[in-house]
Amino acid sequence: MTTFGVIGGGAWGTALASTLAGNGPVTLWAREGEVVSAINAARENPLFLPGIPLPAGITATSSLTDLAGCEIILVVVPAQHLRAVLAQAAVPAATPLVLCAKGIEAGSHALMVDVARASVPNPIAILSGPSFAAEVARGLPCAITLACADAALGEQLVAAMARPTFRLYQSDDVVGAEIGGAVKNVLAIACGVVEGAGLGLNARAALIARGFAEMTRFGIARGARAETLAGLSGLGDLVLTCSSENSRNFRLGVGLGQGRPIAELLAGPAVAEGAATAPVLVEAARASGVEMPISEAVAALLAGAPVRETISALLSRPLKAE
Repeated sequence: MTTFGVIGGGAWGTALASTLAGNGPVTLWAREGEVVSAINAARENPLFLPGIPLPAGITATSSLTDLAGCEIILVVVPAQHLRAVLAQAAVPAATPLVLCAKGIEAGSHALMVDVARASVPNPIAILSGPSFAAEVARGLPCAITLACADAALGEQLVAAMARPTFRLYQSDDVVGAEIGGAVKNVLAIACGVVEGAGLGLNARAALIARGFAEMTRFGIARGARAETLAGLSGLGDLVLTCSSENSRNFRLGVGLGQGRPIAELLAGPAVAEGAATAPVLVEAARASGVEMPISEAVAALLAGAPVRETISALLSRPLKAE
């Protein structure tokens, strides 16, 4: 039996805690006091994962020091807050950290693994793939990637975390797993815009395919392997998040496509990671000499560009070979 810590009491952190509780006791840290109280008293997270009962094996806390004795710690905080949270975590240096945020840090253009390596001495792994939190928490089947540069540690983490309905595929391509998870959030916003603007399913399919080409170009430029990007943490996650309003990023795009104000769409406790990632991704792509017109269009829309004009400009790009 393994003891787990989860830093982050949002929907995904709570879902992971619920799943891992089948393999050992879980200590879940949440920033919101009402979430801690509700989980401990009512076995539910009404703010982020309402209506889903949580197992008794989860203990919620508002103190990061309560996670010090955990054997494996999952870090499930928004990408732009990862560095600050790790600075406060005070986790023993030998404890493996599994990073579950999907994004690229603003300013540095650093992937989450690079942020973690610059912040703490702990062994690092990445968890990324097609996984809606509510379905995972309900015990529905899910398959995702566990990426770790240390193959032996990766095997240990897979063995400790896997469940009959939570299937982990091991990889050593940390960069590929990270980039797939970050870029798909931006492309999900784009697909939501297509839905919100009423452009049809043909347009969405074309956008997914051309968006995957963008993801692959950027990933290879940053050292990822093409086969990783064609796997669960890339194409698999892209298809899921670009196809359902269960995705926060897709819902954000739907609102943009309908012409709703960005401030209104970003209000509320849940975080759409793609909103923060889009402008950073565009900057990083330009710095690497990678063309990403769909991502650029999303960044422009988030900055207030008109929807119809932005779509028209994207469709008016010169024709080219695939």
